[in-house]
Amino acid sequence: MESIIRCRKCGKKMKSVRVDDYRIKISCTCGFSEYRTAPSATKAINPHFSRESLLPLTFDDSGRFFFEQCADREQKEIITLEEISMLASSDYNLDEVLKAVVEKTAKRLGVDICSIYLWDGEFLILRATYGLAQEAVGKARLKKGEGITGSAVDAQKPLLIPDISNDSRYRFFPETKEEQYKIKTMYSYPIFSGTEPFGVLNAQTVVSRDFSEDEIYFVSVIANLILGAVKMRKRR
Repeated sequence: MESIIRCRKCGKKMKSVRVDDYRIKISCTCGFSEYRTAPSATKAINPHFSRESLLPLTFDDSGRFFFEQCADREQKEIITLEEISMLASSDYNLDEVLKAVVEKTAKRLGVDICSIYLWDGEFLILRATYGLAQEAVGKARLKKGEGITGSAVDAQKPLLIPDISNDSRYRFFPETKEEQYKIKTMYSYPIFSGTEPFGVLNAQTVVSRDFSEDEIYFVSVIANLILGAVKMRKRR
């Protein structure tokens, strides 16, 4: 039986077209489209699909994939990256994408707060947050070199602050209501394209937290997906 996919915007039946070994683009006549992972049955009839030429992957019933022999945490990280990648390349507006990204990133890393600031040429403006007051989105802003967030952009490198109470650069925003969380550790990852700043991805916890190399790499990949999402929408 043919599986019918309905548009999440208008409810009409959507058409699907294969774009590569792992993705299918589904689109609607209303203009909405998104990408999904190709199910195993579809991959089996793809003449260009070569298991020998690819990393060992396992697919679950929903079509999601993960590397074989990976730990459960790694499997979940890969699934999260896949979900965010699809969001980044979808037709959703940027604010919707960023909001979903901070929530998925916070839950996967197990941090209390995750936020994205984007550079508008003059300020780093809070564009999405999970954990802080939503009314601060679009209002909280920093200059380059201001706060830990701005300092990460100024230094052009990530900053891991084990205890922000010992760092005079930390900046509180009344509108975020972050003082009530008593934040302890902060990891601030600047997003660049070459030497051009695009923003910052922040992860914060209310208890002391060490970030493993794998987690730091995970954040860097998320940052690159955010960069791709921003660039793609600037070209539209």
